[in-house]
Amino acid sequence: MTLEEAQSQVDQWINNHGVRYFNELTNMAILTEEVGEVARIMSRQYGEQSFKAEEHKNLGQELADVLFVLICIANQTGVNLQNEFQKNLEKKAKRDHNRHHQNNKL
Repeated sequence: MTLEEAQSQVDQWINNHGVRYFNELTNMAILTEEVGEVARIMSRQYGEQSFKAEEHKNLGQELADVLFVLICIANQTGVNLQNEFQKNLEKKAKRDHNRHHQNNKL
């Protein structure tokens, strides 16, 4: 699936199952909440915190939640993620071509 296809599928889902998109500010708050859930899992699974007895969330599901809300924001603000992601990769390739090869920490 391309990012354009993902944007289309999210838009179809909103139109078929949701009433409408939440406003942009609400979606930004939801995105922040979802990223927090990813951070909670990361700090427990890969960091030094411990899971609570009943707390075993799925990292993949939480990342998908982040992606869904991110796509919602892109759709409602007119951003084509496919184009912007490609431009971002090209920018990083030019800017960071040799940068990390000289990093002794890697």
